[in-house]
Amino acid sequence: MIPKAVFLTRGMGVHKDRLQSFELALRDAGIGMCNLVKVSSILPPNCKIISRSKGVKLLRPGEITYCVLSKNETNEPYRKISASIGLAIPKDKNAYGYISEYHSFGESHREAGDYAEDLAATMLATTLGIDFDPDKAWDERKQLFRMSGKIVKTRSITQTAIGDKDGRWTTVIAAAVFVEDL
Repeated sequence: MIPKAVFLTRGMGVHKDRLQSFELALRDAGIGMCNLVKVSSILPPNCKIISRSKGVKLLRPGEITYCVLSKNETNEPYRKISASIGLAIPKDKNAYGYISEYHSFGESHREAGDYAEDLAATMLATTLGIDFDPDKAWDERKQLFRMSGKIVKTRSITQTAIGDKDGRWTTVIAAAVFVEDL
């Protein structure tokens, strides 16, 4: 099976039970009715990126659904959490791209999203033979990757939350969800 499309989604859930908090985050992301199978980080060649609304409509309850999933959770009051997915798309549509998953504590939405994007772009750059300094800031490397003409686009989706003040489980997820047929 090689997916024809992928969509990005995110969600959050809060509940006294850890598992129920995760379930609520999946529902919030629109993928709670599927049996999710986590896969690694390859964006297939010619895989179309579609909107969340279109992607969710293509899912069927109970379906085995492949995704790259980032998850974070806490029951510590006021603890900041994030889950992020980064995407790096090569210019050559017949080449594969990369998807990264990243989760963190204490980072802003932008920090977590930038880091996930950086991870995906760095993985793709190393496979394409793009020479870069890994110690340079992401903004500098992002420009270098684009100027190489080999990486056409990077993007991310991130969900952040602050741990529930009463200590209930707070879960955040971000996912790249694969769809077989359009």
